[in-house]
Amino acid sequence: MAQWLLDRLKESTPTLVGIDHGFSFPLCYFDQYHLPPDWSQFLNDFQRHWPTDQPGINVQSLRPGGADNDEARQGNATWRRCAEIRTREAKVRGGGEQLGIPVERRTPRAKSVFHFGVPGSVAHSTHAGLPWLRTLRTKAGERVHWWPFDGWDIPAGKTVVAEVYPSLWSGLWPREDRTQDQHDAYCTAAWLQQADQDGTLASFFQPNRTDTERAIAAFEGWILGVS
Repeated sequence: MAQWLLDRLKESTPTLVGIDHGFSFPLCYFDQYHLPPDWSQFLNDFQRHWPTDQPGINVQSLRPGGADNDEARQGNATWRRCAEIRTREAKVRGGGEQLGIPVERRTPRAKSVFHFGVPGSVAHSTHAGLPWLRTLRTKAGERVHWWPFDGWDIPAGKTVVAEVYPSLWSGLWPREDRTQDQHDAYCTAAWLQQADQDGTLASFFQPNRTDTERAIAAFEGWILGVS
């Protein structure tokens, strides 16, 4: 999958890629392990402690009690990123106009990237995927804009990779005969296409943030569609 995506990222046609797992960790993690507020350095450090891109290494073997756990750093399920906290109030656009999801239909907050073993968890996929983001970032080069770490504004002609949370949009289209994973992928692609075509996509790259959130998101990241 990583090689397939790398091939797409290297194509000349600008592409928008949404990936459904965390791109970084909360501020508490950076403080706990005395890491500088820098995403590239975070990815390098994480890969040293969670080398899930290496043969024979997986998330389970690096978790507490696992065979390869000696060097793995652990987090706390109560730690949340700013964007995860904001998902409760997130509004999305659909049908060519702004669509505020009614309170009773709003998605629950995105779960912590350290909350393993519960429905809707992205902890496992995040810990498995972060080293591969590092690989893709290194090999894809300058033509890819990793939002928002490379800046909130998207330069013309660049391919963009962003974190997404499909639950924001999965209720906007009928599931039909798709599995849940297939439906999540479908709704993400459909929403991105719709927002691009109706001219609203650019506004989601500039979400409403406090000055503090903006500064923290430079290394915590943000979820596209959360405003």
